[in-house]
Amino acid sequence: MWPAPGSAGHYSTRVKVRTPAGKECRFYYADYYRGRDVQECRLIARNRESPPWKPGLCQTCPVPDILLANACPNLVLDARVSKRLLGLVQQVEVTGWCSEYFLDVERPAIGCGHCHEHGGAGSILDAAGKPEQ
Repeated sequence: MWPAPGSAGHYSTRVKVRTPAGKECRFYYADYYRGRDVQECRLIARNRESPPWKPGLCQTCPVPDILLANACPNLVLDARVSKRLLGLVQQVEVTGWCSEYFLDVERPAIGCGHCHEHGGAGSILDAAGKPEQ
């Protein structure tokens, strides 16, 4: 029996897909199996108001760098293709939203500033220098 999609044993949770620019991005999808030629950015595809995605947009897309800098599970990203210089130049614009504090995130690479201020799980380094009780 095959593992259920989304489970730890499912192949899609372990495969890291590289964009045409050579960076890893969880929103990029490519399928070349048995002659297929499918490429898409699923982050841009879910924004119906955005112009269509093209593989060349991956060269300047900030999303892989944002995902590398901020691994907060509460960060929700939204992206769209914007046109500049009379529509000749296209680039990806990214906005962020915190699903825990319901805030717009100005700089998604840094985060909202509230999610991790309380620290969460302690570190062994936090106990260094404290006397035992």
